[in-house]
Amino acid sequence: MLPRLRPVLESIPAYRAGRPAPVREGVTPYKLSSNENHHQPLPSVLRAAEQALADLHRYPDFASTALVDALAAHFDIPSSDIAVGTGSVGLLQQLVQITSGPGDGVLYAWRSFEAYPIVTQIAGATPQQVPLDSDARHDLDAMLAAIDDTTRIVMVCNPNNPTSTAVDRSQLEQFLQQVPSDILVVIDEAYREFVDAERIPDGLDYYRQYENVAVLRTFSKAYGLAALRVGFCVAREPVAEALRKVQVPFGVSTVAQAAAIASLDAEDELLQRVSAIVQERNRVASALSALGLMPCVSEANFLWLPLVDRAMSFSDACAAEGLSVRPFPGEGVRVTIGEMEGNDRLLEVAASWQQQSV
Repeated sequence: MLPRLRPVLESIPAYRAGRPAPVREGVTPYKLSSNENHHQPLPSVLRAAEQALADLHRYPDFASTALVDALAAHFDIPSSDIAVGTGSVGLLQQLVQITSGPGDGVLYAWRSFEAYPIVTQIAGATPQQVPLDSDARHDLDAMLAAIDDTTRIVMVCNPNNPTSTAVDRSQLEQFLQQVPSDILVVIDEAYREFVDAERIPDGLDYYRQYENVAVLRTFSKAYGLAALRVGFCVAREPVAEALRKVQVPFGVSTVAQAAAIASLDAEDELLQRVSAIVQERNRVASALSALGLMPCVSEANFLWLPLVDRAMSFSDACAAEGLSVRPFPGEGVRVTIGEMEGNDRLLEVAASWQQQSV
């Protein structure tokens, strides 16, 4: 007889990672299905990571002290308000663990980051999903109305994955003013570096203003350290301390810590790459709009095509030409901005597919 497992596991949706690009003879494959930074790490970051390899026989610093101190200096916040984890998604799970259990509600927009329902149900809590508005943005008024006595934590994915949209400063300010102060609001900013900073607010401003706001950031996207799994949460000290209590021991490797610190040191150069990605994103978005595919206004390093029941057809057309994209059947397709050659091929496929399907 097999061991008995928790029945809730049967209802937890599986996380679907972006598929590798299909291999076609004579065709260079391009993976546009995961929101990765296609640039390789900077030489200075690689050197720091390579030097850290010499200590693989030792456990990493459990408290990530050097990284926490670097983040505190970089953002001018107390080190006691910072928790480091295995990517922002690892910290996301910890945030649910410290706030929610059976009978508690976890409120978030949908569609949004697909880890939200997973970490909610793992904790035994109840998902409180609120549909996006007609522009594929968070409907913050509807989210406010959905808060009830069970709600313990609210996720605001800004920019939103997979729809690439973001809520502006006035909308978020009005929302935070009305959320009860005993409910934790998590502003998930995995794609913060790609936004229009004049229009889209910085979650750290609200962490400073509201005691119930936590901000998630990651080194996986703009900083290009996706494989090393390192992110951080900024929150008031009681929340940050609770996160440290439930963290996986030694989860953030010595290599990850060293590479993250080196990335902060080289941020100006990294942000030049981000600017280039944003420029390329806007080029691809304009071209897709001209074809009639109408991507949402993006504040991230990817685009959302609201193709609804045509999503799988477009994904299959891309796969036939050595491109992998991320389809959401019946909803749309998410396309990461990658190398220019891959983006150009995407546009060629989109033009051909659109012509054949209209």
